[in-house]
This record gives sequence, C-alpha cells and structure tokens, in this order.
Amino acid sequence: MLDLQKELEGRAIELRALIAATEEARKPVELDQVAVGRLSRMDAMQGQAMAQATKRQYQREIQRIEAALRRIAEGEFGSCISCGEEIGDRRLSIDPTAATCIACASERRG
Repeated sequence: MLDLQKELEGRAIELRALIAATEEARKPVELDQVAVGRLSRMDAMQGQAMAQATKRQYQREIQRIEAALRRIAEGEFGSCISCGEEIGDRRLSIDPTAATCIACASERRG
C-alpha cells in the first residue's frame, strides 16, 4: 500500500508541474492583427483552448488522486464508496483512483 501511495503522490506532483509548465500556453491570445496574422492568431487560440482543456483534465486527475490518498489514510481504500463492496484487484491495478466497483460504475453510466 505504501508503494501505491508514493506512486499516487508522485503522479500528483508530476501533474502539478505539467500545469505550471504550460501556464504560458493558456494565457489570452493577443488580438493585434499587425503583430500576428489572422491564421496565426486562430492557431494560437486553438492551442490556448487545448492547453486549458488539458489543465482541466490534469486537475480532475489530481482530485481523483487526492481522494484515493484520503481513502488510503482512512483505511477505506479498495472499498466501493457507493455500495461498500470490495473493488476488484484487477480494476484497482488498472486505475488505482477508482472509487467504485464495476457494478456501481456501470450503474452510474447507464
């Protein structure tokens, strides 16, 4: 369990570093047509939108990691937060941040 905790903490640190490293790409695009052509500005705006979407994805993953770390600390890791049943080892090996068993996850999607 300690190895998993360290792995999750390391991934959260990595994601925070990626968010910080891409801060420049998320800044507003200049609308000065003299300095930047229309197509270049459109490319920059698309790049900005992609960087913002990536940041949101990283933030969601960090939230899932933090929730998994709380469950580890509270001794509840591996138990479904919906029904209380054990989450399968195979599911946790694929996604250690999984908070629900397959049955409850399928029910939520359905």
